[in-house]
Amino acid sequence: MPRSGTGRMERAGGEPDNDTWEALQSMSKQALIVWGGWLGHQPQEVAAIFRNVLEEEGFRVEVSDTLESFADGEKLKSLDLIVPVWTMGQIEQAWVNNVSAAVQAGTGLAGCHGGMCDSFRMNVDWQFMTGGQWVAHPGNDGVEYVVNIKHSSSPLLEGIEDFTVKSEQYYLHVDPAVEVLATTRFPVVPGPHSLNKAVDMPVVWTKRWGVGRVFYCSLGHQANIVEMPQVKTIMRRGFLWAADGKRLAAETAQAAGGEAYTGMADSQ
Repeated sequence: MPRSGTGRMERAGGEPDNDTWEALQSMSKQALIVWGGWLGHQPQEVAAIFRNVLEEEGFRVEVSDTLESFADGEKLKSLDLIVPVWTMGQIEQAWVNNVSAAVQAGTGLAGCHGGMCDSFRMNVDWQFMTGGQWVAHPGNDGVEYVVNIKHSSSPLLEGIEDFTVKSEQYYLHVDPAVEVLATTRFPVVPGPHSLNKAVDMPVVWTKRWGVGRVFYCSLGHQANIVEMPQVKTIMRRGFLWAADGKRLAAETAQAAGGEAYTGMADSQ
């Protein structure tokens, strides 16, 4: 069942009084983490890491282990950030539409690995929103490869150097509209793909969905990879960037024109 956390908002002198608490709540960003699906990705453990990161940044965090948390569209629109940690699931189309509408209106969306870009293989609307879909990890777990940080117009990964990881190397089908912030070179291990030319596969990207910000990192097969200093820093910055989109959209009076996009009818 859903669980909630209030974040770290205590003062050094003890618990705040009611007026101070209400003021803190109104100032704090709100995040929803929804975990589940295939347990091989350790979604509960990854969700706990993400919760700690967000609470360290002053977020009020709700953690849920049911997709029914996407059923309340108005609540989703009130959030600053949605973090899916759900692999290989089935989801009601109406719930995808709710998440999509919230992001289009400014709520941030951020996640990693299969928890966001292999969440619902049968739902192309989810894939259109997130910017990609996992299709393979040649060599499976334990492949050693390099993550190359791109020097782009985005300062999001500034100061992070190229690094090596030993894990699954994700091969994805990627939206050409995304802004790529990090890549990895294929092929590393032999396979039917290896006679093709070398490919720099996106690892970290951002995109817009309506006025909302979408952030993705393909690293994070299990909790130990998420705990890597580089990966944890990347996710922390991605969460903050995605969540801040709502404030910026409001400040600049941006709005997604017309009715929210509700997907491709012929895929539903």
